[in-house]
Amino acid sequence: MPASPSSAPSANASPGNGRAFVLDAAHLSKTFESAGRRLTVVDDVTLRVAEGQTCAIVGPSGSGKTTLLGLCTGLDRPTAGHVRLCGTDLGPLDEDERAALRSRHVGFVFQTFRLIPTLTARENVVVPAELAGQGGGAARERAEDLLGQVGLAERLGHYPPQLSGGEQQRVALARAFMTEPRILFADEPTGNLDAETAGAVEDLIFDLNEQAGTALVLVTHDEALADRAARQVHLRGGRVAGGDARAARPAAAPGEAP
Repeated sequence: MPASPSSAPSANASPGNGRAFVLDAAHLSKTFESAGRRLTVVDDVTLRVAEGQTCAIVGPSGSGKTTLLGLCTGLDRPTAGHVRLCGTDLGPLDEDERAALRSRHVGFVFQTFRLIPTLTARENVVVPAELAGQGGGAARERAEDLLGQVGLAERLGHYPPQLSGGEQQRVALARAFMTEPRILFADEPTGNLDAETAGAVEDLIFDLNEQAGTALVLVTHDEALADRAARQVHLRGGRVAGGDARAARPAAAPGEAP
C-alpha cells in the first residue's frame, strides 16, 4: 500500500545537530459538519519543524493552510492527532494554559495586521510583554529598539490609522518579536501589500528571524515568498501533496553551511 502523504519526508525533516523539534504535529485532522455532510479540512497531516528552521506551507485557497496553522498553534483543536509546541503537549491544556504558552514562546504575524487602533505603535509592540508580565521601562525600550529595526523610529507615537499598510505590518512584525519567541507563525504576511512594500516586509521577516534564531512557519500562496524558506510543504485538499528537495535536510545551525 502506498505511503500516505502525511508520511512523506518533505513534511518531516529531522532536526539534526542535536536540536529539538519546536513544533511536532502528528497525524492532524480537522473535520466539520456542514449541511448534514462531514467536511474534512485537514486530513492526516504530520509536520515537524526544528529549532531555527524556516518552513513555508504552500497551497491554493481552500487547501487547509490557515486551519493547519490554527491547529499547530493551539488556537483550534484537532479532531484527531496531537501537537507538541515548544516541548509541551497541547492536548491536556485548557484555553488559558494554551494562551500562556503562546505568550511565552510564540510570535504571530497576520495578513490583516491586527493592531489595536487606540494604541500607538510603541504601545502595540509592548502589549505581548505586558501580557507575559514583562511590562515597564525595559519593555518600552525594547519596543523602541524593535521599531527602529523595522524603520519606524520616527513613528513611535503614531496610531495605526495614521500609518500605511506597510508601516502597520512592520509594527506587527516588531510586536511578534517582542518576547523573543522560539517560533514565529506568519499567515499570508504580505497578502494585503503592494509588490514593493511586500518585498521590504519579506526582507524584514527573514532578517529579524535570522538574527533571533527563531523557527518560522510561513503560510502563503506566494511562491516567491515560499522560495525564501529553507523548506516547503505543499497542501492540497487538506493533505500534504509534496515538498521540495530542501525539506529533507535538517536546518543548519548558526555558522554551519546549509
